[in-house]
Amino acid sequence: MASTSTTRSLQIALGADHGGFELKEKLKGYLRDEGYAVRDLGTNSKEPVDYPKIAQAVAELVSRGTVRYGIMVDGAGIGSAMTANKVKGVLAAACYNETLARNAREHNDANVLTLGSGQVDLETAKRITDVFLTTECTVDRHRARVKMIRELEKGRRDVNAPTGKDLSADEIARIAERVRELLTNQGSGAAPAPAAIPPDQVAKLIDHTVLKPEATAADIEKLCEEAKKFGFYSVCVNPVWVPKARALLRGTSVKVCAVVGFPLGAQSPDIKTLEARRALREGAQEIDMVINIGALKSKDDLSVARDIRGVVEVCDESHAASKVILETALLNDEEKVRGCQLAMKAGADFVKTSTGFSKSGATVEDVALMARTVAPRKLGVKAAGGVRTYDDLVKMVQAGATRIGSSNSVKIVEEARQKASGKR
Repeated sequence: MASTSTTRSLQIALGADHGGFELKEKLKGYLRDEGYAVRDLGTNSKEPVDYPKIAQAVAELVSRGTVRYGIMVDGAGIGSAMTANKVKGVLAAACYNETLARNAREHNDANVLTLGSGQVDLETAKRITDVFLTTECTVDRHRARVKMIRELEKGRRDVNAPTGKDLSADEIARIAERVRELLTNQGSGAAPAPAAIPPDQVAKLIDHTVLKPEATAADIEKLCEEAKKFGFYSVCVNPVWVPKARALLRGTSVKVCAVVGFPLGAQSPDIKTLEARRALREGAQEIDMVINIGALKSKDDLSVARDIRGVVEVCDESHAASKVILETALLNDEEKVRGCQLAMKAGADFVKTSTGFSKSGATVEDVALMARTVAPRKLGVKAAGGVRTYDDLVKMVQAGATRIGSSNSVKIVEEARQKASGKR
């Protein structure tokens, strides 16, 4: 059974045909009592209606991100599932018991549940719904297979086909791991050897960043020119600059990263999801989102997980990387670990230390703690805030960082080049 205090913000689209009307009405009352925000799309009587029309309406609200989940009731549940699965972004499953509901979410990341009024009674429907709404798809192998399904939906017939020549997140992680090996081999306490990290690999670890509120169009143009010249992994900008950055970087390997919920993280989950979706539509390929820090400190873990998950889902749909900013300067170690665990549960690709707008930024200790915590799921760790020199970058990589966010990126690469050439 769900907790009213933690589910109130979760919106559900609910629909039924004439055969499912009575069960729908009873289920609606139950869900509202449990604290869910229910949007009833009809039907509103036992008069005959065409279930595909209502199933489509439910599915389209899920597809647009207006609601998190959809539930549709007809006589058998099968026809509504078939209909809903025709809507882009929807994965619908007809479930007749709790095991199927758990499998649909845990293995298939389904976002629409269809029920058959002729197959289940009210109590069974309640149990099925509870399982469906409280189970998450977090295991890597399951998420990889769901991604294959979504590739087919987008018209890619070969789900194993490569997506391009850009370095993948795994390749970046391997670079970082190799860097750590090289640095470790220099001996404990010794200064890094001049060529410990080749400058081109340094550049590929960096999100070249301009997030200051007074940034101008000229600043963004300079940022993108520097990113192209030095080969940084991405540029990280506020959402308003995404279209410009994307246009300036078209035809290059440099990605566009946008921040969401920035810098406080205090927006509602719906706003963050919409902000991420728009940034992705306008050309962003990575999203750095700030969690609801107050909710984390209040131990409202379900709200935090759903806050993150909304952004992760739209990133997954666009094949974009999702990074979760914890703002570690405001957290104790228990909260940092819990934040990392919630990011893993929500299916994020990275955890990130800081916005750079709080009282301090990344520390070696925080990066090491985060890296240890997310190691079981192999999430990346982005160190940001206060990384201003090559030596700062080296320390963060040694601690476990696989990506660096910095506005001093050019200086860092120039220092790396000097060290590689033996100059000081």
